[in-house]
Amino acid sequence: MTTADPDLQQSGVPSLQALTTAVRAFAEERDWQPFHTPKNLAMALAGEVGELLAELQWLTPEESTTVLADAVAGARIRAEIGDVMIYLIRLADVLGVDLVQAASVKLADSARRYPVDRARGHAAKAPQ
Repeated sequence: MTTADPDLQQSGVPSLQALTTAVRAFAEERDWQPFHTPKNLAMALAGEVGELLAELQWLTPEESTTVLADAVAGARIRAEIGDVMIYLIRLADVLGVDLVQAASVKLADSARRYPVDRARGHAAKAPQ
């Protein structure tokens, strides 16, 4: 998976489909399909989210909002977010889930559950 891959770049930004194709090819080139079961990928995703959390764990809320300004910490945060994205993309690909559609459906449901007039400025969990 290289950024020099013309299929991966679209106006300088890779599309989700191009990134999915690149992640799939990366795994296939290494013959990792037998290991990329939904269970294993979900566990790897959780592990990577844990590593992201570890980078933020002891920061104050204020420090967490400016962590990317620190070159070293920012690089670690970006790398962990990249790992999370790659595992999420791979899990969705293996399961045949369209990430954009799934997120769009979830966002529409959240808009229904959290109407602006009742949710603005509140973090309370809404009923299903």
